Amino acid sequence: MKGMGAVPGGTGGPDLVTEADLRQAIDEHQVMMRAVAGMIPDVQGVAGVMVGRLAAGGRVYWFGNGGSSTQAQHFATELVCRFERERRGLPSVAFSTDTSVMTAVANDYSFDDVFARQVEALVRSDDVVVGISTSGTSANVLHGIDAAKAIGAYTVGMTGGDGGKLAKMCDTALIAPSNRTCRIQEAHLFLGHAICDMVEAAAGAPDRKTGGHVRPD
Repeated sequence: MKGMGAVPGGTGGPDLVTEADLRQAIDEHQVMMRAVAGMIPDVQGVAGVMVGRLAAGGRVYWFGNGGSSTQAQHFATELVCRFERERRGLPSVAFSTDTSVMTAVANDYSFDDVFARQVEALVRSDDVVVGISTSGTSANVLHGIDAAKAIGAYTVGMTGGDGGKLAKMCDTALIAPSNRTCRIQEAHLFLGHAICDMVEAAAGAPDRKTGGHVRPD
């Protein structure tokens, strides 16, 4: 594989990321994903709880910081719009999308409270709340989960490494078997997609192969 060459405006020099580096990243990803296969029962369990609570009128809420914030929005969108099948929209919300609420809470109280305050306002005991933190130690995610537990909602933690405090707090913890943020996020993307796939299938949607079609995005 040829190198990328000099960076525009730079002075040239050796590539900083080599073919060997990329192959190592692929190996790390494959090793991690094989380990994720051992989490299938927990993933099925989370999807089952979501299916039951959605059927009973509940909702699914997601939140996280940075890359985990965008994944929270991604997964909420997969339920509200669709994953791969045509079916009715399912009620799901990501708490990082309302910038007015987040900045008001951060300003008036603390950034540690930006998710907990929204949980207090919107979550009910028949809902599912998913906190995403690659380290399992993000204070605002922990506070959000704590608020959800006080309400009686079912709590799920998506994390990595040793799980941190988040794994110990939640009803179910999905812990990506890696200590690298990028690998953990890759696992979370797969896990979130797998959950949305199972929830969507249980919603009575036609099978992808016969009734679904590829989204234009």
